[in-house]
Parts: sequence; C-alpha cells; structure tokens
Amino acid sequence: MTDFLKKAQELFPYTQAMRRDFHVHPELGFKEIRTGGIVAKELEALGIEVTKGVGKTGVVGFLEGAKPGPTVLLRFDMDALPITEDTNAEYTSENAGVMHACGHDGHTAMGLTVAKILNEYKNELAGNVKFCFQPSEEGFNGEECGGAEMMMRDGVLDSPKVDMTLSMHLWNEMPLGWVNVASGPVMAGAEEFHIKLTGKGGHGAAPHTTIDPVTAAMQIINALQTVVSRNVSPLDTAVVSVTSVDIGTAFNVIPQEAKFGGTIRTFDLNVRKLVIERIEKITHGIAEAMGCKAELKIVRVTPAVANNASITEKVQATARHTLPNANLDTSGYLTMGAEDMAFMQEKVDGCYFFIGSNNKDKNLDYSHHHPKFDFDEQALVNGAALMASAAADLLK
Repeated sequence: MTDFLKKAQELFPYTQAMRRDFHVHPELGFKEIRTGGIVAKELEALGIEVTKGVGKTGVVGFLEGAKPGPTVLLRFDMDALPITEDTNAEYTSENAGVMHACGHDGHTAMGLTVAKILNEYKNELAGNVKFCFQPSEEGFNGEECGGAEMMMRDGVLDSPKVDMTLSMHLWNEMPLGWVNVASGPVMAGAEEFHIKLTGKGGHGAAPHTTIDPVTAAMQIINALQTVVSRNVSPLDTAVVSVTSVDIGTAFNVIPQEAKFGGTIRTFDLNVRKLVIERIEKITHGIAEAMGCKAELKIVRVTPAVANNASITEKVQATARHTLPNANLDTSGYLTMGAEDMAFMQEKVDGCYFFIGSNNKDKNLDYSHHHPKFDFDEQALVNGAALMASAAADLLK
C-alpha cells in the first residue's frame, strides 16, 4: 500500500519551492499566464496530457489509469488578490499591489505535488484523474463569470465525463493539524446587490425643493439590517452586508443620485429566496415613500458548496488512515465565505475539505485576504497527502 503521507513529506522541498515561487510572482484572475505556464510545464514533464487555455488561463492535466473506471476531477485555484503584501517574508510578492493572500499559491503547489504522486501510482488506478488548475476563483475580474464557470463552458467536465470532484482549501481560521471533511453545505452561496436611487438634486440650503436620495438611501441601508434579525429564523443562517456607498460630490449640493451595494450570503435556497424578497420590498417601498425611483440589481456570484454524503464518507475514511495524527473534524463546519467550486459541484457530486494552516507560535494566524496573511507550510504536506490518497481510494 502506498504511504501517501510519506510521499508528500518526501516531496515537501519541491512543494515549498513551488509555493514560494508562485507567492513571489502572484497574478490576478484571468492573468495567470506565468503560473499556468509553469503548471503546464511541470505536468508535461511527468508525461501527463495537458490542455492549456481552458477558461482563458486555466490548465487541465489528464492522467489515465491502468484500469477502466470513473473520472475524478481535482480542482486547484491559481489566482491572487489585489492586496499590497505586508508580511516581510523572504518570499514577499514582487508584483506591486498583488498578493497571494488566500493560499492559492499553496493550492497550486499541492496540485503539482499530487500530480507527481498519482503519476507514480497510475498503474494502480481504476479510472482517470483530471487535474484542474483554475483561474479567477476570487471573482469575475472584468468577465461575465468566474473561473469555474469559464472552465465549464470550455468543457472541463466533459471528454471524458467527470464522475466525481475533490477540492480543498488551506484554512487559516484553524490550526495546523486540523482537518475538516463534512457532508452537506460547507460554504455559503453569495449574491452581490447594487441599488441606485434617483431623486431630484438641488441646493443643500433648500432641501424642500429637492427629492433627496441621500435620506432615502440611509433609511434603506438601516432597514436592510432588519432582514436577517427580523425575517430570518434564528435557527437559519444569512448575512446581508452593505459594503459600498457612493453618494454626493459637494457639501452644499443635494445629489441627483445615490448608489450603494453589498453582499448576501445564505446556505438554504428558501432562506435565499426570503432574503431577496425582503430586500426588494424594502428597497422599492422606502424609495417610493420618499419619492425616489429605485433600481435594484442582484447578481448571483455562487451557489452554496454542498458535499455529497457518500463521497464525503469515503474521504473521511481516507483521512483517518492517511493522516492518523490529524485532528479530524467531521462536524458540519460552516463558513460564510463563498467558492465558485460550487458551480462544478452543482453538476457533479464531490467533496470540498479544509486543511488547518495557522500557527500562532510563528505569528502565522492572520485571516484570509489580510495583507499579513501567511500560513504554516507544513499544511501543504497534509493537503497533498489527503488529496492524492482520496483520489486513489475513489479509483480503487
């Protein structure tokens, strides 16, 4: 029996070197030219069949097992964030204003390590592996959809048809050694909303001659805080956050327009429907009462990530024998963060798991998307070992 943890430990210098190289040279979504080029080169060096330009800058590697069987897709996201790094690490980003602040550099490095491990193990595989290196998980970045949907449009789930998916995330909210593999919803569905109010502008000294969109906006923003607290059951979960406001240009001018927007996060489709209905009624009701015209646009970003019970149970069993010293958590761990892997898991059953990566003793416990974000690189060993072993177990 292959000792996947030992293999990952032996390959740690490679994994670490790749991760640090990606960290020094981060690239935003749909701009992962250098990153994708390195991924393709590394996969081709293993003799793995490579397809480039899937979903613009995505890369897909195809490994055919020695025996017939299903196809499992392993997803690894590659993109960075528009954040200026403040870690003072020896491998600090050299791209001004761009940083790997969510661990995707680690994900990509683990993906290449998994490819090395499974390539050695391919004679034991009863089925195929698709290594999916995805661009633009963090957002649309000027496109009509994110990287997962873009890759799906380009046929990543076809030829051959994908039967199962596995994906993971380094998780700095939890310590090194913690691993969560749980069935059901694990990450929230997300929407963004944009509200534009049109009134009648005028002089700030004569408000009675205007229709003030500022006061209407403030009342709507305040009322939106009641959607969760007064409409959603305390036993359910939802978030409505106003995150941007664009109103006015001068101290003595009541503006013609007011614009603001934010995000909605839910797990349950019925809760999502309720929240959207309440936002619509509040927006249009208050705007009408204040004499303003309201335009509301709600854009679906991702559905919730929901894990298949049967596949998850198998991954849990894999985690127990592959990472015997890990703190395996099989409870329903939930995060309001969103993930576009949800689109693939809507089409194909899968399991998305978390690998604890913080280390407070080393001051590596800043949250994701923070300028000081970094993680304990030993987490790369746990993630690579579990992903490789889980794929192999699913193709027995």
